[in-house]
Amino acid sequence: MSVSSPRNHYVLIVFDSCRYDSFIAARPHTMRKLGKVERRWSYASWTAPSHFNLLMGLMPHISPKHVYASEYYKKDFFKFNERLGAGGIEFRSFVPRLSLPVLLRNLGYSTHAMVSLPVLNPATAINTGFDSYRLMPRHNDMRAMVREMQFPEDHPSFYLLNVGETHYPYALPDEPEDAWPRISGVHGVFKHLDDAVVGGKLRTSRAKMFDKRKLAMLRQRQIDAVKYLDGVVEELFDRVPSNTYITITSDHGELFGEEGYFGHGPIHHEKVLEVPFLEGKLR
Repeated sequence: MSVSSPRNHYVLIVFDSCRYDSFIAARPHTMRKLGKVERRWSYASWTAPSHFNLLMGLMPHISPKHVYASEYYKKDFFKFNERLGAGGIEFRSFVPRLSLPVLLRNLGYSTHAMVSLPVLNPATAINTGFDSYRLMPRHNDMRAMVREMQFPEDHPSFYLLNVGETHYPYALPDEPEDAWPRISGVHGVFKHLDDAVVGGKLRTSRAKMFDKRKLAMLRQRQIDAVKYLDGVVEELFDRVPSNTYITITSDHGELFGEEGYFGHGPIHHEKVLEVPFLEGKLR
């Protein structure tokens, strides 16, 4: 089946580490203009493998019963007809590269990525099929991304935005670094995995470092980051053309002390896979 010419620009926004209930607690007003916020599940609990799935065209999934996985995938890929304002897109459209940016570039899109987390740097395999791919100078400045976005009238554009404000230390751009929360082994945005702990079980001997008050404070910082980003998304809405379809989601969740866990990565817990999901065109 041939694919009809796309009519929409497409923007995929990934709030790194943002768990579903943090998003809901923030009660974002502007983002909800896209549609209903869904509770979905990430395919992975860490940034890089999750983005690999997203860039295959696999969005965070619901968990339907009595459904063959192949039928669910078929429906998930077919959704790109609505996102792109096209027709004829199905799983075979992604074969053999299984790459959303490659597919879009073949359909005449300019493809761009701006990422916040160093594990997605341009030297990684994630950088496939993009015309431009940048690791941003600051890990927590979505507004800088929005101000660089351009939408030429002669062809559609695709943007992937990996947003770091919702990632530890949940810091906003105007917050001095010396005011960020500091947790030994975790502080900072890891440039070298050898130098930082991504996530895991909290040891009893270190329990004082992760008392309930501190963990509650960290979760509140993530909620506050979502509230802040709602204002940045409003600027994005003002910038994009009317024929722009936008997806907002997260690559994975985060643990704030539940059952002794903090962070994300090598953790088996529903809160590290539970993510928000909403999408649509502005009404």
